[in-house]
Amino acid sequence: MRRTTPGLRATATAAACAALLAGAVALAPTAVAVSPDTATAPYDCGTLGAAEVTLHAAQNGTRATITPGSPDLTAPVAIPANAISATLRFEKNGGPDTTTFTGASSPAIPAGSPIQFTLVGTVAPGDSLDSYLGSGSLRMSIAGVLITCNALAKQSPGPFVFD
Repeated sequence: MRRTTPGLRATATAAACAALLAGAVALAPTAVAVSPDTATAPYDCGTLGAAEVTLHAAQNGTRATITPGSPDLTAPVAIPANAISATLRFEKNGGPDTTTFTGASSPAIPAGSPIQFTLVGTVAPGDSLDSYLGSGSLRMSIAGVLITCNALAKQSPGPFVFD
């Protein structure tokens, strides 16, 4: 009969757990990503003027967020938190289909500061989203005032491609 000591059993158990954990990590799904994660496009926003808008993209599974911003699109008056609701349309996979991102999450914005908000949408692996050149590419309702922006060109360096 073989005798083992408690210390050896604990070491063997720890080694087995480490091996199982290493195998689980190797089999875990990889993180998803969007490429590029930042793009720019010119937009004409009527009363707010024309501006080069930077779009920041992030992806978590089938959920994606887009955060538009431009130092040239500023709040004419102070805007309370979550007072902006917006939609942003993208041309999907070269068109004619579109994908819409929506949101009503925005920080409080002091008068004269850049307008900021985050939009959420659903994507599938391989989706390619680019600026929609039709009327109403970006619509913002700021404290009940509707502002419509139209993309004037495709985004650069290219469309967002989701994993």
